Amino acid sequence: MTGETAAMLVAGAAAGGFINGLAGFGTALFALGFFLEAMTAMQAVSLVVILSVVSGVQGVVLVRREMMANQRRLMRFLLPAILGIPIGIASLDYLEAGTLKLVIGFFLVLYGGFFALRRNLPQITGDRHKTDMSVGFLGGLLGGAASLSGALPTMWCSMRPWSKGETRAVLQPYNVAVLMIAIILFWFRGAYTAETLYHLAVAVPASLIAAQLGITVFKRLNDGLFRRLLVVMTFIAGTVLLSREAVAMLHL
Repeated sequence: MTGETAAMLVAGAAAGGFINGLAGFGTALFALGFFLEAMTAMQAVSLVVILSVVSGVQGVVLVRREMMANQRRLMRFLLPAILGIPIGIASLDYLEAGTLKLVIGFFLVLYGGFFALRRNLPQITGDRHKTDMSVGFLGGLLGGAASLSGALPTMWCSMRPWSKGETRAVLQPYNVAVLMIAIILFWFRGAYTAETLYHLAVAVPASLIAAQLGITVFKRLNDGLFRRLLVVMTFIAGTVLLSREAVAMLHL
């Protein structure tokens, strides 16, 4: 492992861990941009799903009671996701790192726009079981392809008239479960080699330390400051990633 690779691993793991501790999601959105500079798309995604699970398990423990009370709702998202995960993983055989970077950058900017406009979004009421299932499936597909399983469900659930506890009781276990399944499938595909273990040895401590820092900052923020900080971080990360890829394409 070169010094440059180690630096990218630490930077990506720290960025992903911090945002997960701060916001409860987003490990892949902030880590993959760094990881893809040092490894293939398959290596980067297989690594970041582990970091996402490591960071997310603590959140599942926090919402275990709400999760048990909303099992049926959770299953509407999770069961279709199981079908989408292998399709997403299979797509990695055809995706180039540059394409994946553009997708990630797009989602970062989309996340920022979503939270910036969140107060003006309508509250969607009524039974939306089919939409829940569709969002769950697409989340599973994105989870397998880019460890982005939480992006669409987060946006959709935030527009539903659920309490914070109900929303998190769907999103947190959904995301962790999808990515745990992705880890198993990556394992069978031979993605976890000795090199991956070396990468994990460097990345996991950085991710855990950064996550604790994120949690500390989160406890000190009020809702307004938290929203502004999240919007700034997502827009900056997305803009930098898209700009970097655009420059690389111009030099081809």
